Amino acid sequence: MKTKSRAILGSSRSFFLFGPRGTGKTTWLKETFPDAVVIDLLAPSVRRRFLVQPERLAEIVEGRNGTDTFVIDEVQRVPALLDVVHELIDTKPGLRFVLTGSSARKLKRSGNVDLLGGRAVQRFCHPFLACEMGKDFSLPRALRQGMIPLVVRQPEKEAADILQTYLDLYIQEEVTTEGVVRNLDAFARFLEAASFSHGSVISASGIARESGVKRSTVDGYFAILRDMLLTARLPVFAKRAKRALVAHDKFYFFDAGVFRALRPAGPLDRPSEIDGAALEGLVFQHLRAWNDYSGAPDFLGYWRTKAGVEVDFVLYGEKDFAAIEVKNAATLHPSDFTGLKSFREDYPEARTLLLYRGETQFLRDGILVVPAEKFLRSLVPGRPPLEAFSGEAASACAGTD
Repeated sequence: MKTKSRAILGSSRSFFLFGPRGTGKTTWLKETFPDAVVIDLLAPSVRRRFLVQPERLAEIVEGRNGTDTFVIDEVQRVPALLDVVHELIDTKPGLRFVLTGSSARKLKRSGNVDLLGGRAVQRFCHPFLACEMGKDFSLPRALRQGMIPLVVRQPEKEAADILQTYLDLYIQEEVTTEGVVRNLDAFARFLEAASFSHGSVISASGIARESGVKRSTVDGYFAILRDMLLTARLPVFAKRAKRALVAHDKFYFFDAGVFRALRPAGPLDRPSEIDGAALEGLVFQHLRAWNDYSGAPDFLGYWRTKAGVEVDFVLYGEKDFAAIEVKNAATLHPSDFTGLKSFREDYPEARTLLLYRGETQFLRDGILVVPAEKFLRSLVPGRPPLEAFSGEAASACAGTD
């Protein structure tokens, strides 16, 4: 697969670029800032040098040769460097520091992210979007193996092994290296148990029983996953609520392939159930990336009443208000429209969209039904998320490189 153009949102000023390992941060930075001075803290010799003497960064800046951009890769490995960056930004206007990270845990403990607030904005790197992959995007493969560039770029028959190795390295390098988990066996059991909550409200007590650990330990494990950028939460949309709503966030792994690799399958597991959770997660990661790459213009959440009526996703912003339901089926039933109809009763201003595995786009009871693959291909950062279905424009991304 040839190199794809990414939609990652940069900045003309100093910025953090956060994203899980393997999502393409380093590749994008090399292409975007080819003349930058790069400090790769994944290299043991480089990391040791700066752990001993973080002030050496100032010497490198003084000796720069015609560049004002400095990339510090995996900055969480040496958090003390951020104190030096802070001082250099204040004393040498015009310099730009690009600070990448695949874990926010050490940075949170050091307090440096807050310290640089206002001096360095935050940006995010996600797995591939369908529009970034163009003709190479395959919905069935994305549901099996996800959209992590490190995995997607491998031959399909090798991708599953690469994905499993990716997860193993994450546990070994990130969890073990930072010393935040003492019992790796329990953590592995927790990851498997947590995979059953993908796309759902978390039952921490149930996961604790399945993992054989305390409830407080499970809470700590989830905090680790968030800090490692492996998971995300989806809050409840409750603006001007007319009904009693649930109060808890939904939980997703950051990539559908990661979910599939962690989720065990056996005789008692229905493939359609796993596929449905994978499809919902794939839509979530696309909406999340679209929002971040567009400058986060919209609130992204879900809607669920205490009576159990639910809409998978709600986009709400100055220009967007849409409710989106996801169904992993090629044939739809009247009950599939219940959530969207209830939402529209409370919010008649919202556009309602149902994504499914069929091939035909149609309108039913005022709800636009769209093939899931078509929707994912049409989601282009910087453009309204439903632009392709407004009758004003065709998909700008589908089938292109």
